[in-house]
Amino acid sequence: MNEVAVLLCPDMKNKLILKQGRERSLLHGHPWLFSGAVQRVEGNPQPGTTVDVFSANGQCLGRGAYSPSSQIRLRIWTFDEQEIVDEAFFARRIQDAVRLREDLGVPAQSNAFRLVAAEADGLPGLIADRYADFIVCQFLSTGAERWKKVLVEQLRQATGLRNIYERSDVEVRKKEGLQPCKGVLCGEEPPDLLEIEEHGMKFLVDIKVGHKTGFYLDQRDNRHLVRDHSAGAEVLNCFAYTGGFGIAALHGGAKHVTNAEDRADFIGLIERNVALNGFAADRCANLKADVFQLLRQYLKEGCSFDLIILDPPKFAESQTNMERASRGYKDINLLAFKLLRPGGRLFTFSCSGLMKMELFQKIVADAAADAKRDAQVLRWLGQSADHPVKLAIPETQYLKGLCVRAA
Repeated sequence: MNEVAVLLCPDMKNKLILKQGRERSLLHGHPWLFSGAVQRVEGNPQPGTTVDVFSANGQCLGRGAYSPSSQIRLRIWTFDEQEIVDEAFFARRIQDAVRLREDLGVPAQSNAFRLVAAEADGLPGLIADRYADFIVCQFLSTGAERWKKVLVEQLRQATGLRNIYERSDVEVRKKEGLQPCKGVLCGEEPPDLLEIEEHGMKFLVDIKVGHKTGFYLDQRDNRHLVRDHSAGAEVLNCFAYTGGFGIAALHGGAKHVTNAEDRADFIGLIERNVALNGFAADRCANLKADVFQLLRQYLKEGCSFDLIILDPPKFAESQTNMERASRGYKDINLLAFKLLRPGGRLFTFSCSGLMKMELFQKIVADAAADAKRDAQVLRWLGQSADHPVKLAIPETQYLKGLCVRAA
């Protein structure tokens, strides 16, 4: 039977039928369908195959990528039953994502930014970040993996960039039945360190082995805000990674910055970034340290700071460890409040998608109360605009933060 005949024959189509009453999230525009909602699967879909989804009463709800190994059994590509998922579909979605960043004026702020933000751009499982003349991709779902060649080609066409590198070396792929993967997809091998610019600041980025795809692009707006609050300040930058917030503070006129990071190789990169931006080495202290221990040590020594940044790694990987994660956030914020001088600023963040802003604010408020500090929220913070939040998908608002003044 030829391809056209297969497409026209309904008995040959792959279908996923839901249990009674389990269509509500899809009707509200959320693209994830969990395994417990599935009544049965018809046909023989392979990982990443496009499957039509039907309610128990036969209503077509959309089509998406099938993932037999994952608890998220299907990720919707489109809720329009008339829309065909093909090369032209992915071309449209990628062009729309690239155009959005241009409309937002992001390329005028930096030559490093997110081009495609997975579900938030209607492309579940695909992350694509631009770093100067390179694109770095992550393919995090079976659907994105199955369409990888098409996605790479459409990224190349939409941006005009020919150098595309893969950083799918992440544990989450194993939940999809996929192995970690990295390497050149198109064009040249990236250099060990790539220079990018952001709001007049310069950074060296390791896109081959650095965190995420190399840099915390989602903190661009918050780095700019830290810069605005740093004039004359003594700054403590915790979980510093490669020094992004510390460099921003120096550009804002900080008197001195202490960067605390627990990996020696990142300390070396902080030092190089300080020099790259033309600052004298004595403007910074770059410490290899466990942040929790360092904050306690500073408290014992009677140290204090005008501005403290807390940008820890993800504490909550699942609901089962939310309580432990909350204790971790409470601990570091409590110590930070005790180290802040009167009128000092605390920039505190959670990148745990499971952590709701309401809970995070309560944790920080409890920390301030236990530290006996009267505190005001000056700004609620989140990810930069090239990491949009889809209203129907609360999980896309993963970065939460507060700019707080302690009296």
